[in-house]
Amino acid sequence: MPRTPDQHDRPNILVIITDQQRADTMACYGNDWIQTPNMNALAATSFVFENAYVTQPVCTPSRSTMLTGTYPHTNGLVRNSIALAPDALSIAEMVSPEYRRVHYGKWHLGNDADAQHGFQDWISTGHVSPGLDGTGQSDYHAWLKERGVELPEHYVRPGGDGAGSKRAVAQANLPEELTQASFVGDITTKFLRDESDKPFLLFTNFFEPHPPYSGPLGDLYDPATLPVGPDFMRSPVGHSLFNRSRSEFYLAGEHREDSVAGCDHHDLHGEDGWRALRANYMANITLVDRQIGRIMKALEESGHADDTIVVFTSDHGDMLGDHGLLEKRAFYDGSARVPLIVRVPWLSEAQTRIPGSIGQIDLVPTLLDLVGESIPDHLQGNSKASVLRGETTLKNNDVFVQWNGKGDRDLGAPTINEMIALPRRTIVSGDRWKLNLCDGDDGELFDLTTDPHELTNLFTDLGQNERISSMAARLRLWQEETGDIAPLPVV
Repeated sequence: MPRTPDQHDRPNILVIITDQQRADTMACYGNDWIQTPNMNALAATSFVFENAYVTQPVCTPSRSTMLTGTYPHTNGLVRNSIALAPDALSIAEMVSPEYRRVHYGKWHLGNDADAQHGFQDWISTGHVSPGLDGTGQSDYHAWLKERGVELPEHYVRPGGDGAGSKRAVAQANLPEELTQASFVGDITTKFLRDESDKPFLLFTNFFEPHPPYSGPLGDLYDPATLPVGPDFMRSPVGHSLFNRSRSEFYLAGEHREDSVAGCDHHDLHGEDGWRALRANYMANITLVDRQIGRIMKALEESGHADDTIVVFTSDHGDMLGDHGLLEKRAFYDGSARVPLIVRVPWLSEAQTRIPGSIGQIDLVPTLLDLVGESIPDHLQGNSKASVLRGETTLKNNDVFVQWNGKGDRDLGAPTINEMIALPRRTIVSGDRWKLNLCDGDDGELFDLTTDPHELTNLFTDLGQNERISSMAARLRLWQEETGDIAPLPVV
């Protein structure tokens, strides 16, 4: 086993984040058919948290937690398209100045154009605000132009690398070597091969498998034989109005905002279209997996594999037709549960599974603890380094997920928009029960051990009254401790 780095030999930190990757897309989470050999190889030498949850199942709020160690309701990033406040500290501002602090790829916490919040090296792929010429261009799109890629005209528009840019790149039908995944893989492997002896903190962020779902590996999986679960295209009868109304909308064949002709149009009026979309999504995970292999090979060749902590996770999942839903925003596991793989070579070189539930709120304090940094008092999670060392467990660890109901985009139907505007809170217990509460909608209670697909809502089961009361009380206590003022119903 590699020796433990001492304080004069600070460990490196490599955090790899995908976008919209649900947990059950890797072998260590039960998927025995998807082609992800490199993710699987990483998991084979890492700690695998069996049940990891985001703080809010949508991009900006979730990422705000992974960078700052605070909840969205605390740092103010309660929805997408909000910039992280200048005085909010990222982990790059918490580690020793000895670290070379690097951020590559999607930021999504404001304008992606320039290095910020303690990061020194910066290469962008996402939103860049318009300059004096009225256009914005990320480093990735500049890279494409250098290679002669002619993007559709609507790429150059106010807002730059926003939704129009995503559709434009998809419409360009790029080969694998020109995808955003390959670009991020290129710049990350180059850094790892060229970096100096200075310890590094590197966040590398992939856009895939976020929609548009189309991609160069679209024919990799046969939609007709793709494995699905018992909740696939099944209406959530007896669940919250929010989930029922969204399911009704999607199962009627309604399309997403970014489903435009010539880009990523999937006809969702029948099972064939849903399966094709799901197959495209899985293919884009394989696309990322190939880059994970390149990154891990470069880390090994750099000579720093034994003194580098590697984290692999995602900002949220995708429902992919489960419960008749698409995308994120739901508290179901397909949306809120993600991979969390942590490789600490001097603690374990084999796969070590960690049962129970954990939240990404604990990621920043855990990393600081593992590299011997002090943990700031304002952080709202707790270090789980003792769990990795085998000193404690997650048996009684409660996890809290939120939805803040502010300023989301039009989701397609009046009832959905009314329901999405309501704040919601979830508690997932260490013994795998999930309670969803909303003041203005029906409650939900799921036994995730016996009902992992969350088919049966037990909220009105009189035999669960004591459990509901206890979980609701712990949820309210968490609200008091973290300054959360969202209203909750009396239960």
